[in-house]
Amino acid sequence: MSQEPYLEKPGEEGNGNYVVGPEYKVQPELTDQGNPKGKSFEFTMALSESKIFPGKDATLNPRKPVRKERKIFVYVPAAYQDGTEAPILVTFDGPSRLDLVRHAVDNLSISNDPERKLPAFITIAVQNGGNDGKGSQRGLEYDTMSDRHARFINDEVLPAVLNHPEIRAAYPQLAFTENPWGKAVMGCSSGGAAALTIGWFRPDLFRRLITYSGTFVDQQDDDAAEEADYPLGAWEYHSGLKLIESSDKKPLRIFTHVAENDLRANDPENTYHNWVMANRRTAEALKSKGYDYRFVFSRDSKHCDRRVFEATLADTLVWMWRGYHAE
Repeated sequence: MSQEPYLEKPGEEGNGNYVVGPEYKVQPELTDQGNPKGKSFEFTMALSESKIFPGKDATLNPRKPVRKERKIFVYVPAAYQDGTEAPILVTFDGPSRLDLVRHAVDNLSISNDPERKLPAFITIAVQNGGNDGKGSQRGLEYDTMSDRHARFINDEVLPAVLNHPEIRAAYPQLAFTENPWGKAVMGCSSGGAAALTIGWFRPDLFRRLITYSGTFVDQQDDDAAEEADYPLGAWEYHSGLKLIESSDKKPLRIFTHVAENDLRANDPENTYHNWVMANRRTAEALKSKGYDYRFVFSRDSKHCDRRVFEATLADTLVWMWRGYHAE
C-alpha cells in the first residue's frame, strides 16, 4: 500500500505585513531559560576539496581573498532523539545568529503550547567562502541566480555533517528528514538572497525560507553565465522579469524583512540597489501570487540589525514552522 502524501495545514495566522520598532526588546525565548542544552560541534571544510565551490571560478576578483577552508557549526538540541529523521535549519554567514537560534529551539521545542512550539530541528551554520560583493566567493555563492548553492548545501555540507566522526560518535544513528518541508534556510543580506534562491531553484530540497535585509538587488557578478538569463540578478524576483509574479506558484513558505534605514534606502530605482524598495516589492509580489508569506518592516533600524533579530526571531521561527509534523 502506498504511503499517504505529506500534507500540512498551517492556516494563515501570522501571514501578511507587520511593522516593529522603533523600540526593541529581546524576546524571552531567545534567552537562556535554564532548559536542557543540546550539543554543539564545529569543523572545517576545505574549499579545494569541493566539487561545487572550489574557490577557483573565473568570475572571482583576484583582489578579493577566498578562504582556504570554511567553518561549519552544528547544534543538536536536547529534544532530538538519536535515530529519528530530524528537520533542519541551515543558516548562512555562520555562526551568524546561532546563539539566538539555539535558545529558541532549547526553549520552544519543549513548549506545552501547541501554538508556540518548534520541532527539534538541527541547526547547521555554514560560513561563506570569503569577502563580499561582486567578484567575491561569498557573492558567487549567495548572489548568483542558480541552483548551485542549493546543491552545495545538499550534496556536500549535509553529508559532511552526517559523516563527521565526532558528531557520529555522539549520535550514531543521526539522520535528516528527506521531506523538503522539513528543511529550512535562513540568512541576512546576501545570505537572505541565498535563502530565497535556494528555495526558488530547488523547492524539491528546501521549502522554508527566512530572509532578513534580503539583498534582492543587482549584485550578481557581471561576468556570470547566469547574466544571460537574469541580467539584474535577484532584482529580477520582483522587478524586471518579475519572476515571482510571472512564474507558477512554488511550494514555499517565505519570511522577508527590511529595515527602515537599510542599505541605499534613498537610491533611485535605476540603480537596482535600493534594499527597501526591493524588499517591499518582493513582499507585494508574494502577496499577489498567494504565497504563505510574512513581511516585517523594522522602524529606526539598520541593515541586519541585531536588535531586530532579538525582537522577532522567536516569532519568525514559530511562524516558519507552522504546520510541520513528522511523517
